[in-house]
Amino acid sequence: MEHAIAAVALLVRDYDEAIAFYTNCLDFELVEDTPLGKGKRWVLVSPPGAKETRLLLALASNSEQDICVGEQAGGRVFLFLRVDDFYARYNIMRSRGVRFLEQPREESYGTVAVFEDLYGNRWDLLQPAKKRTADVIPIDR
Repeated sequence: MEHAIAAVALLVRDYDEAIAFYTNCLDFELVEDTPLGKGKRWVLVSPPGAKETRLLLALASNSEQDICVGEQAGGRVFLFLRVDDFYARYNIMRSRGVRFLEQPREESYGTVAVFEDLYGNRWDLLQPAKKRTADVIPIDR
């Protein structure tokens, strides 16, 4: 049997403002928005082109959850948004008001910069380093 994480719940203060941020600033797709009654909704967003990756935008419904909005990882980077063209995505996101906490940097694993979502959760914008293939030595036949 195949296993996969279907979604990661992300606490939000307001469904519509969260949908607007993820779809307008990060270009995520709204996958589902189903009313569940009593003000609750099942809201899934996904990065463009992702086949299985989903964020469940979960409305904070009590004071304990309210405190955790934007602090789900205790101030650490919580989520990682992998892209194919770092600087194109970085410039688009900045032009849309996304707050980056640092300048882009080159690491052994790729190009990266930390940004915050609308609630203060920290994310890495990441373009993985290209894997280097071993030099191929042709064999004369």
